[in-house]
Amino acid sequence: MHCKRRIFYVVFLACFFLAGATTALAAEKITLLLDWFVNPDHAPIIIAQEMGYFADQGLEVEIKTPANPNDPPKLVAAGKADLAVSYQQQLHVQVDQGLPLVRVATLVATPLNTLLVRADSDIRTIGDLKGKTIGYSVGGFETVLLKVMLQQAGLKLSDVKLVNVNFSLTPSLLSKKVDAVIGAFRNFELNQMAIEKHP
Repeated sequence: MHCKRRIFYVVFLACFFLAGATTALAAEKITLLLDWFVNPDHAPIIIAQEMGYFADQGLEVEIKTPANPNDPPKLVAAGKADLAVSYQQQLHVQVDQGLPLVRVATLVATPLNTLLVRADSDIRTIGDLKGKTIGYSVGGFETVLLKVMLQQAGLKLSDVKLVNVNFSLTPSLLSKKVDAVIGAFRNFELNQMAIEKHP
């Protein structure tokens, strides 16, 4: 097998489509919904598109950014898209809720999620979150994660105020609209704050 094709089969989501159905799907357009706007986590997908790896397999892949980061798996389940980048933990919750979804590949092997506060904040421990406003983007798993974290400090979800800030994790934190954000990626929002020279 050609090296480029082998890499494609191993790394990219299209292996799901190519398993026994290459001819039938060769002429089909595939819609891939990202979980977020394009960022470093999507590098393999963007590289495959730009280098023509998808086209080499006879695939026309349309990569879309969602209007809401909660929507991609739901849109796949509803037949509005073929594939979606999502979060493993979120997938478990959604399948448990009855969404007909199947994991076909891994894009990022380890969780990137963090609970992020400004360096100049008075929040130093989980216990310091009591009475604070916490922004989130993707509901479900992030709330469960936060609940477990709060329990470790003897707190409940009702001890904090949750605000859905959608894609605005960093702007909401920097503008002090929220005191903390849950679900920020250690390889994106932290770097973004450092580049912009914010605490």
